[in-house]
Amino acid sequence: MSEAAKKFPAAMAAAGADRPEILYPEVTAGELTITEQKLSIFEILYRETWLRKLAILVVLALIWEIYGRSLNNDLLFPTFSATVSAFFGGVMDGRLVSAAWGSGKVLLIGYGVGIALASVLTALAMASRIGTDFLETMTSMFNPLPAIALLPLALIWFGLGNGSLVFVLVHSVTWAIALNTHSGFLGVSKTLKMVGRNYGLRGPAFIMKILIPAAFPSILTGLKIGWAFAWRTLIAAELVFGVSSGSGGLGWFIFENKNMLDIPKVFAGLLTVIIIGLVVENVIFRTIERLTIERWGVQH
Repeated sequence: MSEAAKKFPAAMAAAGADRPEILYPEVTAGELTITEQKLSIFEILYRETWLRKLAILVVLALIWEIYGRSLNNDLLFPTFSATVSAFFGGVMDGRLVSAAWGSGKVLLIGYGVGIALASVLTALAMASRIGTDFLETMTSMFNPLPAIALLPLALIWFGLGNGSLVFVLVHSVTWAIALNTHSGFLGVSKTLKMVGRNYGLRGPAFIMKILIPAAFPSILTGLKIGWAFAWRTLIAAELVFGVSSGSGGLGWFIFENKNMLDIPKVFAGLLTVIIIGLVVENVIFRTIERLTIERWGVQH
């Protein structure tokens, strides 16, 4: 007899009388077996995230190629193969690599300064109510303000050079990172904070071992948003006044080839922007996420 029938015989009898279709067959441990089913090759491959994303990119490339061939006008919309050919041509002659490197250097400077400024603002916000009010007021004022709208002022204040680019990049990065970091710190549970206090954590140790790991999903989200804002702001700024110190970045590469009506190279520049974005998102940020959030068990 089953354990349920032993404990509740009257209830089981009533259930059997009222619901004769319900059966409670007795099963001994020896009758239980583990059934293993081998996964198909498709199921095994489908479990790989990078393969699914690669398949999406291949499909998009095929659609691009088919549409370009059907249009048959490289001046309006070059094919994917023509774009790839122009891309490798730009890589071989060094112009595309030089443009990407020029944009990358400016981006890293602006992104780093923006992260540092956001860290200071967040620290002030967590230290006092005045700091919180200051961060909320500044974020409400400047976060909706497009960085590209500050270009005229940047040109007046810093001239035609890297200073203007760094200025607009810092504006793009700071507010998104500060807002997400502050929200992440405020979202840390009181229970977790009390656990840290009970272990004797205070000051920097409390921040590094309790607040930052618990709030890191929000912090990483802010870093991703800040990166995306900075990358597209940089390309837009280079399209406007792109040449800096005698050389231009990817935005200037796109603008220059547009003026020469070399549209495949324009698309090659856009493809480079996309490739860099994919690498940063799926390699750099994904690695950080795997080594921090997934390892700490903060997010699944």
